[in-house]
Amino acid sequence: MVRGFGYVLTQPTGVLLPAWIEGAAEADLPGLTHSARGLTSDLDAVTAGLALRWSSGGTERAVNRIKKTKK
Repeated sequence: MVRGFGYVLTQPTGVLLPAWIEGAAEADLPGLTHSARGLTSDLDAVTAGLALRWSSGGTERAVNRIKKTKK
């Protein structure tokens, strides 16, 4: 299941994610099942995160740097 999730993350479309979530739910592994179900709460956003090339990494770095200097 974990390797399968890694494979899903490397696919640029995210179309394999719903099938992986179903498989994880059927596997009935407590931590994995809970995490997989958590992805369904906003499946559109998760799929978009896998499919789109846009990244907020630069913004997040700037915000974290500001937070560090405020402390």
